[in-house]
Formats: sequence, C-alpha cells, structure tokens
Amino acid sequence: MVYITSWDDFLERSVQLFRADPESTRYVMKYRHCDGKLVLKVTDNRQCLKYKTDQAQEAKKMEKLNNIFFTLMARGPEVDLSEVTGKEQVDAQPTKKGRGRKQ
Repeated sequence: MVYITSWDDFLERSVQLFRADPESTRYVMKYRHCDGKLVLKVTDNRQCLKYKTDQAQEAKKMEKLNNIFFTLMARGPEVDLSEVTGKEQVDAQPTKKGRGRKQ
C-alpha cells in the first residue's frame, strides 16, 4: 500500500474506484491523536488508496470527501458531483449577524 501524496489525485482516484464497483468499495478514516495524523483509505479489496496528513487545515478536505461519498452512496454512482462542490461554496459563506450598535 502506497500513500498518495497529492490530495487532488487521491480524491479523483477514490471517486473512480467507487464508481467502478460501488458494492464492495469501503472508505475508512483513522485519526491518531497522540501523533496528530489522519489517514484516509479507500479500497475495493483489489486496489487500495491511502492518504496521510498531519495538517489541521486539511480537515475541510476530509469533510469534502465525506460529502462526495455520501452523495455517491445515496444518489448512485452516476450522479453529477458538481452539485456537491457548488453547495459547499454557498454554505461556506459567512452570514452577517452583527452584535454591534445600530446606527
């Protein structure tokens, strides 16, 4: 098992792996607090893709991958994933709620 160093490559290959065989593809995440490392693994018993990071900023990337896999599992492997990425960008915009003085 070799770790994939590029996030975009890992994301693209894991989606392809799921679409090729959705019945037997598994997605596992493992976090070791003592090391501060997060390992993501996608496998279908023939091919195994792994991504490892120790950066806290990459937690958002893990959330994106979770949303993509939830969408693929719920709607089917033929779904257009541009809807998922578009929703995230809309939800990420902060709402303007001020607690200051009104003028």
